[in-house]
Amino acid sequence: MEYSPPPLFKQGAPARVKVTVFAIISIILLVADTRFQALAMVRQVTGTVLYPFQKAALMPRDAMLGMGTYFSSLSALQKELNDLKAAEVAAAAAMQKATMQAAENAHLRKLMGAREVLPVKTLMSEILYDAHNSSTRKIVLDRGSSDKVVLGLPVIDNAGVVGQITRVFPFTSEVTLLTDREQAVPVQVLRNGLRSVAYGRGSSGMLDLRFVEPNADIVVGDVIITSGLDGVYPAGLAVAKVVKVENSAGRTFGNVVCQPLAGIDRNRQLLILMELPKPAPRPPAETLKPIKKNNLPKMGAIAAEGGVPALLPETSATPATPAVTPPAPPAARPGQAPVPGRATPPAAPRQQTAAPAATVPGGPAR
Repeated sequence: MEYSPPPLFKQGAPARVKVTVFAIISIILLVADTRFQALAMVRQVTGTVLYPFQKAALMPRDAMLGMGTYFSSLSALQKELNDLKAAEVAAAAAMQKATMQAAENAHLRKLMGAREVLPVKTLMSEILYDAHNSSTRKIVLDRGSSDKVVLGLPVIDNAGVVGQITRVFPFTSEVTLLTDREQAVPVQVLRNGLRSVAYGRGSSGMLDLRFVEPNADIVVGDVIITSGLDGVYPAGLAVAKVVKVENSAGRTFGNVVCQPLAGIDRNRQLLILMELPKPAPRPPAETLKPIKKNNLPKMGAIAAEGGVPALLPETSATPATPAVTPPAPPAARPGQAPVPGRATPPAAPRQQTAAPAATVPGGPAR
C-alpha cells in the first residue's frame, strides 16, 4: 500500500528549485540596489515601519541596563555627597582657623604698635587658662620667673590696662585682673585731670570710682587713664570709660561706674611691662648758707637820751635817726613805796640838752 502525506503537509515545488529562484531574485535586488539605488525608498519605509517593533523588542534589555546604571549611579552620588560634606567640614574648619588667625594677626599688630609707643621694655605673653576660682578674677600666662617676670609687673593689651602679676612660678605667672575686688588703681579723668581711685567690682566686670565728690565734673563717656601715683602703672594708660554717673547731695561720695577698655575677656595675647615706672627724683634739700662775719655791717655806738647807748649799722649814705626814748614810768608819790620789780627812773633834768650826734669811727660827726 503506497504511503501519501495528508493534504496539509503536501509540498509544492522542490526545495532546490525554491533555493535557486530566491537566490536569483536576491542577486538581482543586490545589483539593482547597488547600481541604481532602486531600493533606497523601500529601505527607509521598511525601517520606519519596523522602528516601533525594534523599540518594543529592546525594552527588556534597556530596562535591565537602566536598573544596573541606576543603582551604580546612586551609590556614586552617595559617595560624592559624603566626600563633599567632608570637604565642607574641612573648609569650614580651615575658614574658622583662618578667621581666628586673621583676628590674632590684627591683635598682634595692635600689640606691636602699642609696644613701640611704650617707653619701657615689654614681653609678649599668651593666656593659658583662667584661674579656677569663682570669687576672684585671675588668669594664668605662659611666662614665669625664667623669663625674668617678677611680682607687681603690670599687664596691658593694645586698648588699656588688664591687671597686675600677683604670683610667679618658674614657667607661668598669675595675673589678677583689673576688675577683681582686691585691685585698686589710681586714675584720673583724661578730660579735666580729676584724680580718683578705681576699684574692681568682681564678677560684674566693671569698675567703681570711689572717693568722688557728689558734684565732681565727671560725665558719661569720659575716658579714665592711670595717674602714675602708685608707682606701678605708667601714667597715661587707658583704663576704662564712664558708663554711669549718680550724683546725690545726700551722699558723701558720688557713684561712678566704668567699663574697662581692655579686652579682658576677649584677647589671647597680652603685654607684660618688664620695668616699673621710675619715680621722679626728689628735689635737692635746701641748705642754709652760713653767713660770714665779714659780710655783717659794722655797728657804731650812739648816745641816746637817758644815757643808754644804742647800736646802729655803720653807713655813710643813710642819715642818722634820733633814738626814740620810751616814756618813763610815773614817779612814785611821796610816801608811796616803790613797786617791786620796777626800776625807779632818775629825775629829769631841769634843762634838757640836745643829744650829741652819733660818732662814726673814721667819718665826720653827724
